[in-house]
Amino acid sequence: MSLPLVYITGASSGIGQALAARYYRAGYRLALVARRAAEIESWCKAQGFEAQRFGVYAADVRNIESITAAGRACIERQGVPDVVIANAGISVGVDTAQYDDLEVIRATYETNNLGMAATFHPFVAPMCQRRSGALVGIASVAAIRGLPGHGAYCASKAAVVNYCESLRGELRPSGVKVVTIAPGYIDTPLTRENPYSMPFLLSADAFAERAFRAIDAGASYRVIPWQMAIVTKLLRVLPNAVFDRLLAGRARKKRRGE
Repeated sequence: MSLPLVYITGASSGIGQALAARYYRAGYRLALVARRAAEIESWCKAQGFEAQRFGVYAADVRNIESITAAGRACIERQGVPDVVIANAGISVGVDTAQYDDLEVIRATYETNNLGMAATFHPFVAPMCQRRSGALVGIASVAAIRGLPGHGAYCASKAAVVNYCESLRGELRPSGVKVVTIAPGYIDTPLTRENPYSMPFLLSADAFAERAFRAIDAGASYRVIPWQMAIVTKLLRVLPNAVFDRLLAGRARKKRRGE
């Protein structure tokens, strides 16, 4: 029997890379996707990964043909994955008064939302035919409430939560699981320039360990770390007036080039 296979987008750094390492240690074969394929290849070799246990695919999740072609290539080369993790995402501050930021908003939605659906697309039919597998969407606790300067990211991650919930209902009869993982603050290149405090900050490796366990258990929705799950439940029920006062004076997410 061949080893199980995990397919991960955004695998060249941060959460994606940590998840790849964790799944490799668990005995999985890897199908790793990013625009910077050469970097993933070099990283895998530096980790001492066995050549027959990983495949690398160059793709841009914003380009539907590019990312769906990567999925089809994975199926042809390595088979239908057991787990597909749509991890690729961007987080950039925006100011709606700035014309150029409208393109940033477009890029955020194309990457975080359309890119997720296009990542899943090649695998839905073969997983349903096999009647097994897991599609994993990486959301964020930023999905819960809108944060200053963070409108594009918060909105895109709220869309991830609802999209995955819809997909979960659609696929439930097929035996294919849909898992939503909502990270809190994780120490990655994406978060290191944030101009505000990040409570309960986790290393990427610690996050990957907890995410692996949640996905393996078939959780439908999991906030990591658990402390942020409590925070998000409280934020959901806060009256707007109280929420607005709490955020008064909070630094905005940096725009591109700031």
